[in-house]
Amino acid sequence: MLSLKSALAKPFAKRVYKKIQKWANNPVETQDKVFKDLISQAAGTAFGIDHDFVSINNYQDFIKRVPIRDYEALKPYVDRVVAGEKDILWTGKPLYFAKTSGTTSGAKYIPITKQSMPNHVNAAKNAILLYIHETGNAKFVDGKMIFLQGSPVLKEQNGVQLGRLSGIVAHFVPKYLQKNRMPSWETNCIEDWETKVDAIVEETVNEDMSIISGIPSWVQMYFEKLQLKTGKKVGDIFKNFNLFIFGGVNYEPYRAKFENLIGRKVDSIELYPASEGFFAFQDKQDKKGMLLQLNSGMFYEFVKADEFFDENPKRITIKDVEVGINYVMIISTNAGLWSYNIGDTVMFTETKPYRVIVSGRIKHFISAFGEHVIGKEVEQAMKDATEGSEVRINEFTVAPQISPESGLPYHEWFVEFENDPKDISALAKKIDKSLQEQNSYYLDLLAGKVLQPLKITKVEKNGFQNYMKSIGKLGGQNKIPRLANDRKIADALKSFIVTK
Repeated sequence: MLSLKSALAKPFAKRVYKKIQKWANNPVETQDKVFKDLISQAAGTAFGIDHDFVSINNYQDFIKRVPIRDYEALKPYVDRVVAGEKDILWTGKPLYFAKTSGTTSGAKYIPITKQSMPNHVNAAKNAILLYIHETGNAKFVDGKMIFLQGSPVLKEQNGVQLGRLSGIVAHFVPKYLQKNRMPSWETNCIEDWETKVDAIVEETVNEDMSIISGIPSWVQMYFEKLQLKTGKKVGDIFKNFNLFIFGGVNYEPYRAKFENLIGRKVDSIELYPASEGFFAFQDKQDKKGMLLQLNSGMFYEFVKADEFFDENPKRITIKDVEVGINYVMIISTNAGLWSYNIGDTVMFTETKPYRVIVSGRIKHFISAFGEHVIGKEVEQAMKDATEGSEVRINEFTVAPQISPESGLPYHEWFVEFENDPKDISALAKKIDKSLQEQNSYYLDLLAGKVLQPLKITKVEKNGFQNYMKSIGKLGGQNKIPRLANDRKIADALKSFIVTK
C-alpha cells in the first residue's frame, strides 16, 4: 500500500513535468528571456559597467563587448568579490563560494548567489520527480536515501560562506527528506574519505536504502566495502534499492561492474552538476542525453571544439547548434559568470527538446600526433570492446607513448580490471578497432605507419584509488581524467602497475 508521501509525490511530479514542458517546448524564447534578464540585472555591477551592458541590445552586441574567459581571466573580478566588495560580478554579495581545486590557478572560488542557489537544489529534485512521472514508481520515497558527497562544514570569508558544492547543497535538503537521508550529519562531516566510507557502511548496512547517489568510482568503493562486510550482493543487502543517481563521469564504463556488485539491474538517472551551475539532467529513461536546463538563470553559448583555439572562433546560441558536433560550452549566469568557459565539451543528442551528453574536457584529449581523440571516443571504445563479455573494468586512463623503447609510438591504456581478460591482446585489438571506426585521424595515422596499435598496461587492484590517495584527491568530487595529452598521470601510475 502506498504511503501518503509516495501518493502525494505523483501529482506533484505531474505538475513539475508540465512546468518543464512549457520552457522545453519554447527553447529559443526561453533563452532570449534569460539573456535579457541577466544583462539588465547586472548592468550596474562593476563588470556590467566595464563591459557597457547598458548598450547591449542583442546577442551580437554581447559578443563584441564580452570575450570568452576562463577562471584565470575572470580572477581579477573574483578576487574583489572574495575580498568582500559588493556589486562586482552580480548585484550584492554572493551567499556562498564553492571552492574547487583548479589545475593552473590553485583553488577556485566560484560564487553562488541568492538567485543561482535554487538552480543547484531544484534540478536534482526535478530529475527525481520526472522519473516518478515517467515510471509511476514513487515507492522509493519511503526508503532511505544516501548521497555520497563532500563535507558540509563551511567556513566564513568576508561575510560569505565557503565550502565544497556538495557540502553547500547538503544545507538545503527539504524537511520532508531529512528523516530519510543518510548518512548522519556527523558522518558526513568526516574529512578523510576512507574513514568516512567505513562509517557510512556501518550506518547504512542495516537500513532500507532505496536511492543511492554519487560519483560512480566512489559509490563503487562504498559497494565493495558493503560486500566485504556482509559477503552479500548490494541488491540483497538493500532489497528496495532500485534507483542509482550519478553525475560527474560517464556511467557506462562502470555499468557491468555495478550490476555485478548489485546482483541485478537498477534504474539510473544521470545528472550534470558543477560548481558553476546545474546544467542538465536525464529526463527520460529511454533517451540518450540529458535535458539542458534553459530556464535556470543560465545563458548558453557554444563553440565548435575543433575551432576553439582559433583566433576568433565563432560563438553560437542554442538555436544554431547541431546534433553530433563536439562543442565547448560557454555560460553566463545569475551567479555572475560571463561568457565563462567551464572547460567541458558537450554533444547534442537531439534538439527537440535540447538534450546533451558530456563528451569530455577541452583540455583532456590526445592529439600528440594530430589524432584529436576525445573522452567520449575512448569510453565508447572500451564499452564496445567489453560489452557482452565477462571482462569488467574498475577504472582506466589513456596517455600517448611518444618515445617507446622500440617500434612506433602508440596510445597506452592503463586499465584496472575487476577480472582479467583471457586474452589481453585480443581486447586491445577490439578497443583499437572501435577507436579507428570512430576517429578517422587515428585510423589514418595507423594506416600511415605513424602510430602502432594501442597497448594495455595493467594497473593493480585499487591502484587508481591508491594513486588518488597519493596526490591527496581520494573521494569527494575528484575524478580520474579519462585521457591526457601528456604523461604526468601515466608516470605517476608507474608505482601501481602490474609487473610481469
